[in-house]
Amino acid sequence: MTETSSQRPRPLRVLAAMSGGVDSAVAAARAAEAGHDVTGVHLALSANPQSFRTGARGCCTIEDSRDARRAADVIGIPFYVWDLADRFREDVVEDFVAEYEAGRTPNPCLRCNEKIKFAALLDKALALGFDAVCTGHYAQVIVNEDGSRELHRASDMAKDQSYVLGVLDEKQLAHALFPLGDTVTTKDEIRAEAERRGLAVAKKPDSHDICFIADGDTQGFLAGRLGKAEGDIVDESGEVIGSHEGAYGFTIGQRKGLRIGTPAADGKPRYVLDISPVDNTVTVGPAASLDVSGLTAVRPRWCGTAPTGPGTYTAQLRAHGGETEVTAELVDGTLEVTFGEPVRGVAPGRRSCSTTARAWWGRRRSRRPRARRRRWPDPHG
Repeated sequence: MTETSSQRPRPLRVLAAMSGGVDSAVAAARAAEAGHDVTGVHLALSANPQSFRTGARGCCTIEDSRDARRAADVIGIPFYVWDLADRFREDVVEDFVAEYEAGRTPNPCLRCNEKIKFAALLDKALALGFDAVCTGHYAQVIVNEDGSRELHRASDMAKDQSYVLGVLDEKQLAHALFPLGDTVTTKDEIRAEAERRGLAVAKKPDSHDICFIADGDTQGFLAGRLGKAEGDIVDESGEVIGSHEGAYGFTIGQRKGLRIGTPAADGKPRYVLDISPVDNTVTVGPAASLDVSGLTAVRPRWCGTAPTGPGTYTAQLRAHGGETEVTAELVDGTLEVTFGEPVRGVAPGRRSCSTTARAWWGRRRSRRPRARRRRWPDPHG
């Protein structure tokens, strides 16, 4: 976050969320070096941390807590562990299961950022007198002339994490610090900085996958929570061509693991086109049928004033996807989005209900859509 002496006349009381990884450790160190009064905190998100990933693959393990504490000791800041396991279970894990049960594909890391790191954590921080929460996310908060704030991409697009922070509102952004977002440095340079600072996490591997699914078997995890529910796999004409043990085990665009005994007439692979939790049916078909020309996004959230009338923008539809040219217009509280070119495999639920399609401003040419539209349902129904 870019700051000037006129904007920040005094050092801030900053609560640094320390996951136990290198990014959050360097972010806390930079905040302290900038003169802020920094306190580190690690979030205990599981009543039984051994059930989360171990071996430095997750972000919620006992090892991570110890790594965060050691980093805080080196930086020279106070450190605490806060138990948010119950809140995490309700807002992230149970939401994850409910979304799959409803035929959608959730992003649990996004929900964790929204509900835990920038709702539960920030609320508690403000109640304790802190001015801001600091994290190791790669993103920027820009302060406009009128004092409003906007979330912008990080200087390094290769590491940009603004997608998973698009759920934050302006009030939350007013109390957010992202010390890594303004720097155009590679991850290797961040690791080198951590090593210069004497932080043991300098060479720690990045976290991957879903922290609360210990073995990485998402389908097995869901089956254990939801039980088996046999149903039909049908083609676009409605003909039954296979069966499954739970529609929740599929995502839009999935190709592998369909277990269809009857090959397609043209011999080409088939993909999941639709998931219907009402009748427990999974529809499959050719890759071309995955193309959509637009979507209807519910409960959009804006950093600043919502735009009026149609506009031409770019949008990001998945965490590691690129920008897509779109035209969009706010109509009766929903955002009608049309893609400049058909987009393949758009899965409902990729974003939270408040930011289903996050558009980054930038005038683009619009092109005529050639495929169907997808209604992006409201996760809260």
